[in-house]
Amino acid sequence: MKTDELQALPAKLVGDFRAVEPALAALDKHLTLRTYLDGYTLSDVDSKIWVALAENRAAVSFVRRGTLVSLKRWFVFVEDRHPEIQESVKAATVARQAKVAAASRAGGSYNMSLKDADKGVVTRFLPEPSGYLHIGHAKAALLSDYFARQYNGTLKLRLDDTNPSKEKEEFQDAIIEDLRLMGIKPDTLSFTSDYFDHLYDMAVRIIKEGHAYADDTDVETMRDQRMKGIPSKHRERPIEETLQIFSEEMKHATAIGVKHCIRAKISYDDNNKTLRDPVIYRVNIETAHHRTGTTWKMYPTYDFACPVIDNHEGITHAMRSTEYTDRNAQYQWFLDTLKLRQVHLFDFARMNFIRTFLSKRKLAKLVDTGRVWGWDDPRMPTIRGVRRRGMTIPALRDFILKQGPSRSVTTMEWGAFWAANKKEIDPVAPRHTVLTAKDPVKVTVTGSDVPAEPTTAEKPLHPKNKDVGNKPVVFSSEILLDQADLKLMAVGEEITLMSWGNAFVRSIESNAEGLVTSASIELNLAGDVKKTDKKVTWLSAAGQKLVPGEAWDFDYLLNKNTLTEDDVLEDCLTPVTATEENVLGGISLETVKKDDIIQLERRGFYRVDKGLKDWAEGEAGEKGPRVVMFLIPSGKSS
Repeated sequence: MKTDELQALPAKLVGDFRAVEPALAALDKHLTLRTYLDGYTLSDVDSKIWVALAENRAAVSFVRRGTLVSLKRWFVFVEDRHPEIQESVKAATVARQAKVAAASRAGGSYNMSLKDADKGVVTRFLPEPSGYLHIGHAKAALLSDYFARQYNGTLKLRLDDTNPSKEKEEFQDAIIEDLRLMGIKPDTLSFTSDYFDHLYDMAVRIIKEGHAYADDTDVETMRDQRMKGIPSKHRERPIEETLQIFSEEMKHATAIGVKHCIRAKISYDDNNKTLRDPVIYRVNIETAHHRTGTTWKMYPTYDFACPVIDNHEGITHAMRSTEYTDRNAQYQWFLDTLKLRQVHLFDFARMNFIRTFLSKRKLAKLVDTGRVWGWDDPRMPTIRGVRRRGMTIPALRDFILKQGPSRSVTTMEWGAFWAANKKEIDPVAPRHTVLTAKDPVKVTVTGSDVPAEPTTAEKPLHPKNKDVGNKPVVFSSEILLDQADLKLMAVGEEITLMSWGNAFVRSIESNAEGLVTSASIELNLAGDVKKTDKKVTWLSAAGQKLVPGEAWDFDYLLNKNTLTEDDVLEDCLTPVTATEENVLGGISLETVKKDDIIQLERRGFYRVDKGLKDWAEGEAGEKGPRVVMFLIPSGKSS
């Protein structure tokens, strides 16, 4: 190996074993008759390559096993004879640990180094505008942002708009807005479509250099041949013919052009099927591009555009979920073949939750078929969906960052996700009272402490946080209790009226159907609230106009924990996932507004989807303006 080839090797010793295996084999061959890599003493190249190996767990464990005899001999020799080289590893480790200490204390393991971080760090978030961001995207965005900030680097947002059939300006704008709401502020915004001219030029180059060919094999046959490792009949097509098809037929979407695609000439039978001559350009004239219109008739694929534009934009470190791990070797092939600057890849495990799927195609199907209200439906695992359900941005960021950049793929319960949210909202959520609107019972209140006329008093909105403020509570001789509460009471029993005090049940009247029709109680404010079994919510039946509301709860969209490839989505959907209960609230509920997070006493935490004043004219329908509230999961296992 030449000196310049050796100097390029440290950059190739990054990633999983598949990515580094060719470099290891080349090193072993080079060291067959050598003690050192370059010359007769420890050189700078020896040091850099030894450190690169030592910091890659996958590589160093393989080297120590001794399969590559010469490489192991060299590695152990340098380790024994040159202990000073290990100081470089220790110094890098100490610096890395100092930078990520905060995240480690938060729960995630950030004990990983970024290769060549001393040369600058530029990360990117690369979503496709074919749907709204889901919680899996949020992790990619937050981790990319985290490492850019930790290393005083740059975060670039690039919208990967290479498939006009799926992409919309609506999705593009929603992605940008959702990132803003999550507190992620990219340093730059670009689109893959900004570089269509550059990508075209790079495709022409890769064709001219003999690394790609035009193929009109039909989709089914091509898929079958790739699975079986059979080469296309056009694999050895002359360069001039492929170039003519690409630059004339495909570019202008002629009858011949629309039948063709361009495939990278990597391998037709590699064990890694992503290397089996992937498609890098295809014609699409079904839909005009939402940014470039009909200027282009053919578009690059993600597999080709991603490494080319990462290099072009100066990306140094690209973080991708483990679903892309098999494609890392393909990404590296494009960099090597086009002689582009190295971009370091880091894989992390995507967040998976039980009874949830994160496929944008499947989520879009739910939206398109009306199974949900839209991309922001509170049952959807989108950023907007979980926010509409009541997840706060601080809790969302904290939970995701605590997962860290681990590669271990697990399917999590939703409980921990919502428990993190409860910690945020419990100390500050105002408390309000509602009763079930169906069959409330009017109860007569007697006793010396009962006001002769309805009286309003100020009560704390939060029992432990006076800063939340106060709310008006009306007291009178007639109150309303829930039907279900009264059915559990016995005459003579002492109960507690929350925010008022104790009372004795003096009478309960029921009809033939078993419904309680009336009752009476006698106040006993001297009673000990700690000694009663029943603490009940109530509302004054006089002195206030009760506020109508809807309290919604939601179930999982899936009726099984995980979807398999053989599952039919429609068969795995829960039939009923949204339930509504009409409720009545006190006058304090008049002031709540959209996006407020409140607690309904004895019911749980709710996010307000609409307050009384949030309805547009004519929008409320026959029911009229009302407070619409969505139950926020508590984090407890169901």
